[in-house]
Amino acid sequence: MIDTLARRCLDGDPRAVARLISLLEDGDKDAFGTLAALLERMGQAQVIGITGPPGSGKSTLTDKLIGEFRARGKRVGVIAVDPSSPFSGGAILGDRLRMQGHATDPGVFIRSLASRGRLGGLSKATAFAVRALEAAGYDIVIIETVGVGQSEVDIVKVADTVVLVSVPGLGDDIQVIKAGIMEIGDIFVVNKSDRDGADRVVREIRAMLETQAMLRRGRSVSAGPDTLAARNAELLHHGQADFRPETLPARDFFDVPPVMKTIAETGEGVPELVGEILSRFAANRASGELEARRHASIKSQLKDLVGRQVMDYFVDREGDGQLESLARSVQARKIDIYSAARELFATLMQGE
Repeated sequence: MIDTLARRCLDGDPRAVARLISLLEDGDKDAFGTLAALLERMGQAQVIGITGPPGSGKSTLTDKLIGEFRARGKRVGVIAVDPSSPFSGGAILGDRLRMQGHATDPGVFIRSLASRGRLGGLSKATAFAVRALEAAGYDIVIIETVGVGQSEVDIVKVADTVVLVSVPGLGDDIQVIKAGIMEIGDIFVVNKSDRDGADRVVREIRAMLETQAMLRRGRSVSAGPDTLAARNAELLHHGQADFRPETLPARDFFDVPPVMKTIAETGEGVPELVGEILSRFAANRASGELEARRHASIKSQLKDLVGRQVMDYFVDREGDGQLESLARSVQARKIDIYSAARELFATLMQGE
């Protein structure tokens, strides 16, 4: 059955793709064996991550992106990672419902995956689902993450291009995109830009990105980074009504991601966003950045998989008893957690 699924996936059968993804999501070991049969197609699709805080309109934007890519002749696969039901563990499917306008299009495949409590905005099966969609010949694979916070950055391990979506009116607009998540965006989008405050959010994001780029480059400026940061803070505090690029000294605009405005509800700005996504992908491929990024992504996925397989190996050999015992010892403060972990590791290494 698994060999048949692999062949049907390579033939582009959407039912086979759906079945294979289900098996991979359930952790079926035979299904993982099909990945070797799909190698010839791997790496052929452009993988786009759509991430950002809850309520930013990611699903509506994804829906419009599908339409624009289809208008350009691309086959599109979508993986929508939804929050898990606390009762069944399945996906709530809210994101998928917003894309039903494409449900009858044979060139579009839409699948929801349950996060199943996993942090990082993705499901553990996301990367495998991407491989299945590539094998079926989809040119574009869009991954829409769960609404993420500041540290949920797993999408960068899977996507070639990360689109970070924000929206005016969330209170502290910068708070929702700062820290770790701000560093993973390749393209920043301020959605619902017909709302009051959209231009201010664009300016704030650009100011932060430009300051970040300057500091990353280690560029020395006459004012010094502390003074520059203070100047940025002053501009943000006063609403940046007269903000101009030249007001911040010694910037390098070549490594600053673009900040774009969209109104996903009407589709405004979406063609320009697609153009930017495609052009950046082509530029990264030509420069070798794409291959470097994919190499780093594979290394990260390998680490995750090895860690998961080590624990599966341990549990398969009735290691639950030792795990339970050590957990109780840590809880009773008879042993510290690091020493307990070392003891578990030693048991694994001895093959006991």
